[in-house]
Amino acid sequence: MDHDASTAPDSSSDPSSSAEPADTAGGRAQDLRSGGPGRIVLAATPIGNVGDASARLVELLATADIVAAEDTRRLHRLVQSLDVAVSGRIISYHEHNEATKTAELLEQVRAGKTLVMVTDAGMPAVSDPGFRLVEGAVAAGLTVTAVPGPSAVLTALALSGLPTDRFCFEGFLPRKAGERAARLADLDAERRTMVFFEAPHRLEAMLRALHERFGPDRRAAVCRELTKTYEEVLRGSLREMLQWAETSEVRGEIAVVVAGAPERAPGSPEDGVAAVNELVAKGVRLKEAVAAVAEETRVSKRELYSAVLAAR
Repeated sequence: MDHDASTAPDSSSDPSSSAEPADTAGGRAQDLRSGGPGRIVLAATPIGNVGDASARLVELLATADIVAAEDTRRLHRLVQSLDVAVSGRIISYHEHNEATKTAELLEQVRAGKTLVMVTDAGMPAVSDPGFRLVEGAVAAGLTVTAVPGPSAVLTALALSGLPTDRFCFEGFLPRKAGERAARLADLDAERRTMVFFEAPHRLEAMLRALHERFGPDRRAAVCRELTKTYEEVLRGSLREMLQWAETSEVRGEIAVVVAGAPERAPGSPEDGVAAVNELVAKGVRLKEAVAAVAEETRVSKRELYSAVLAAR
């Protein structure tokens, strides 16, 4: 098992906070509250190291009419670290009040306000509040844009050492064992690299479920406290990841990256004959049975059909 621990000191201030607004293609960035129609800006916030805050984020926090925050206490800590004063109205907006607050926020944007949406860390609407707001804005024809920035999903993927050309983000697996097993069964043939989030106290159970479903030798990485002082990335097999979790006191924010299913070698048409006959015996039409088995065994439907007829 590879073990990579790096020191990424947390920053208490960001020099960009005292700098002039960043230039754009048209010159200095304008005050986002000055004139024009209202809009929603999804703004990515640091996932650990406050030094990763962008100059655009700092400008938005200082000038937006409304700042909708998942946790207002965390927002206050962030702006203190950035040495920026929020001049607009701060509104608490999280998963428990999205349904009731969204219409009110959209009305403010419709009236010409600039609303910036921030979550505890990373990009809003990605495994975080914000989707309802975007959905409502799109339906209402309102402008939605984004200030990109730190992402736990992409950071974990890049550090995992696993293929990055094709991947999928699965968020948090269900907590209940049966529901979790069903979700993993759906991913059994997933060829892309998979990225998950998990709480530290549930990590061992999650890794055990992955181990049981995908096998002990499937490659994986556990990424902990990304960009923070005690950042840690462990790489190896699911067997090694589980053994580590069983013997460690796991803390912090966790992302788990798992290699996709290995490509299966194509079978022969003759190998699928019994499976086709079994489906037909259960009442499935021959054509549909051949199509299903051909897809599963990665053989030609025409060749499999011929093999079934020849065996009768």
